[in-house]
Amino acid sequence: MSHTPFFPLQYAAVAVALALSGTALAQTGTQAQNASQVQEMEAVQVLGTAEQEIKESLGVSVITAEEIMRRPATNDLADIIRREPGVNLTGNSASGARGNSRQIDIRGMGPENTLILIDGKPTTSRNAVRYGWNGDRDTRGDSNWVPAEEVERIEVIRGPAAARYGSGAMGGVVNIITKRPGDKASGSVTYYHNQPEDSKEGHTNRVNFHVSSPITDTLSMRVYGNYNKTQPDARDINAGRATTDDTGIPDTAGREGVVNKDMNALFSWRPDRSNTVDLDLGFSRQGNLFAGDTMNNVNSEFSDSLYGSETNAMYRENYALTHRGDYDWGTSRASIGYDYTRNARQAEGLAGGPEGAPVDQGWSTARLRNLRASGEVNVPFNLGFEQVATVGVEWLRESLDDPSGTRQTYSSGSIGNIGYENRDSKSKQSSYAIFLEDNIEVNDRTILTPGVRMDHSNEFGSNWSPSLNASYDVTDALRLKGGIARAYKAPNLYQSNPNYLLYSRGNGCLASETNSGGCYLVGNENLSPETSVNKEIGFEYDPGTWRVSAAYFRNDYKNKIVADTTMLYRLPNGARVLQWSNSGKAVVEGLEGNLFVPLTPDLDWNTNFTYMIQSKNKTTGEPLSIIPEYTINSTLDWFYNEQLSFQANVTYYGKQTGPSFNARTGEALSGDGLNTVSPYALVGLSAGYEVSKNLRFRIGVANLFDKRLYREGNATSAGAYTYNEPGRAYYATMTASF
Repeated sequence: MSHTPFFPLQYAAVAVALALSGTALAQTGTQAQNASQVQEMEAVQVLGTAEQEIKESLGVSVITAEEIMRRPATNDLADIIRREPGVNLTGNSASGARGNSRQIDIRGMGPENTLILIDGKPTTSRNAVRYGWNGDRDTRGDSNWVPAEEVERIEVIRGPAAARYGSGAMGGVVNIITKRPGDKASGSVTYYHNQPEDSKEGHTNRVNFHVSSPITDTLSMRVYGNYNKTQPDARDINAGRATTDDTGIPDTAGREGVVNKDMNALFSWRPDRSNTVDLDLGFSRQGNLFAGDTMNNVNSEFSDSLYGSETNAMYRENYALTHRGDYDWGTSRASIGYDYTRNARQAEGLAGGPEGAPVDQGWSTARLRNLRASGEVNVPFNLGFEQVATVGVEWLRESLDDPSGTRQTYSSGSIGNIGYENRDSKSKQSSYAIFLEDNIEVNDRTILTPGVRMDHSNEFGSNWSPSLNASYDVTDALRLKGGIARAYKAPNLYQSNPNYLLYSRGNGCLASETNSGGCYLVGNENLSPETSVNKEIGFEYDPGTWRVSAAYFRNDYKNKIVADTTMLYRLPNGARVLQWSNSGKAVVEGLEGNLFVPLTPDLDWNTNFTYMIQSKNKTTGEPLSIIPEYTINSTLDWFYNEQLSFQANVTYYGKQTGPSFNARTGEALSGDGLNTVSPYALVGLSAGYEVSKNLRFRIGVANLFDKRLYREGNATSAGAYTYNEPGRAYYATMTASF
C-alpha cells in the first residue's frame, strides 16, 4: 500500500527547496558551524483536505506507473487491479452467467457496486448494456478505456473511504489517473505482445504512442493513441469439460477477443500559479471478437456461425472542462463533463434459454448520455482545532435509449401500463448531491474526518450518507485507523423502467407454481436504493525500514434489488407477472493485510492478503458472487542495477464455492452444480532491461506452472467452474522514447 503525502504539494516543494538551499550553503559557506550552533528544527505538518486524509485509510492502495511497467496488463487494467487486497474478478451475481466477462469486484459486493473513475470522473458506459434476469450484463466493465502505458497511478479505494463518491461505490472505487503533460517535449511508442503456449488461447498485440509538449509558456498538451487486439479463444477450448450440442460443439465458450482503439487529448492552461484549466477530449471504440458465449449456454447454428466475428462495438466519447484553483484562502475544483456511449450489438434473445444469445434480427444501438457537473472548495481554518472544511455539489443527468432491450412482446391481458409492443425505449433520471466534510486535527496524534452527503434523485427521493473516519498515532511507528460510513446505489435504468420486459417460458420460473404460459419480469419504478453500512478498523506499523498493516471490514447490506419470484398476478393465458424488487439483507465481512520488507537494498518483498469471513444473503445464506475464500499476492523485485531488474510473483487463490440454491426456480442444486474450485496458485517471472534512457525492454512468463481452469457451465450446472483461467503465456514489451 502506497502512502500519500500528508501535506499539499506546494509545501513539499518549499521543504525540498529549503533542504537544497541549506545543503548549498553548507557546501559553499566560509564559516563552518560547530555542534553547539546547530539547532534541530521541529517538523511542520500541514493538515490536508478530507479527501487527502481519507485516501490514507487502510482500505486504500495505490498502483504506480513503475509497478505497471514491471508487470503490464495483458489487455485490461483489471489484470493489474485484481492483485490488490480485497479485489477479485467476478460476474455480477453467483449465477455464473457470462462467466468469462468478469469485472472488478471489491470486497465481494459485486461489480455493479464498484465505481470506476478516470481522472476523478465517473465512467459508466457499462450501464448502456442490457441488464439480465440474474443481474448480469454482457460487458467487461469500464476498466479498459485507458491503456496500461498511459496510467500515472491507480487508486483503489475500499470500504468507508469510498462512500464519499456517491451512488455505485458501496463496494469501492477505482480511480485511474492518466499521465499529464510534461514541462518539455517528449514522446514514446510502446509495443506489447502476449503469446499463450496453448494455441487455443487468444494472443494479444498492443501498440500505442504518447506525445507531450508545451505549446506556449502557459499552455501544454498531451495526446495518446492506442490499438489493441486479442484473438478469441478457440470455440472448442472447453471440449471434454462442458456438455456438447448435437454437433459436438461445447455449450460453453472461452474468453472473447477484443479490438480496442483509443484516442485522447488533454490541453492544460495555467495562466498563473493559482489557476489551472484542463480540456479533456477522448474517443474510444471497443469491439469484440465473438467466442461463442451465450448467457444460458444455449447455442444455435446462427450463434455458432458468428465465431470470430464482431457482435458488439462500444463507442465512447468523453469531453470535460475542469478548473483547479490554489489560493491563499484554500483550494477549489470545478468540472463539467459529457459522456456519450453507443452500444451497438447483434440483437439478443429476451426470452427463455436464448435470453442473451445472439439472434438473427440484425443490429441495434443503445445510447447512453451522461451530463455531469461538480464543484468543491476546501478552506483551512482554526476553530479550537486546525481544520480543513470541504463543501461540494454534484449534478447528473442520465438518459438511455435502448430499442432492442424493450422489444419483448406479449399477447394476452395487460402488464401494468405497458403496451403489447412499440413501448417507449427511453428512460432517464436526474440527481444532485451536496456534501460536507471536515478534516480535524484534534491533537498531534489524532485526526477525525466527519462527513455527510445528501443525494436526491427525481425518481427515488433523497438519501443521506454520513461518515466518520479516524486515525490515532499510538507511537511514531504505530497508527490505528478506522471508519464507518453509509453508502448507497440507485436503481439502474433497466430495473426501474416499467417498459423493460423479460420473459421465461417456464424453466426459469418458480418451480413450485404452475408454469402455464411461463413468467414475465417487468421493471419497477417504485424501487428504493440499495444501501450498506461499511465499517473498517485496523492498524499500520512502519518503523522506517519495513511496514505492515491489517484491517477488519464489514459491510451490512440491505434493499438489494433482485428479480422477485413473488407473483403479482396472472395473465389470461396463465403466465405469471413478476417485477424487480428490494430483497432482504446481506453481509460481507473479512480481513485484509499488507507486508512490505526490503530484504536488501536491491531486493523488495511485497505481500498482501484477503480473507473473506462471509459474503452472503442473510435470508438464504447464498453467496453474493463466486469469490475465493482467501487470496494472497506476493512479489519479489530485484533491482540488479540501474539497467537490469527481475520480478517473481505468485497469486494463491483459496477455495471457491458457488450457490447451493437456484433463486429463480426455488430448487436446491445437486451433482455438478455443487462443484467447488480447489485452491490454486499462479506464478510469474519477468526481467526488464533499459538499454538507455530512450529504450527499454521487458520479457516474462505468466502462469509458469500452467495451472488452468475451464468453464463447464453456469453455476446451476457447474458450481464454481464458471470461467476459464488461461494457461502459461509468454510476453514481451518494448518502449522507445525521446
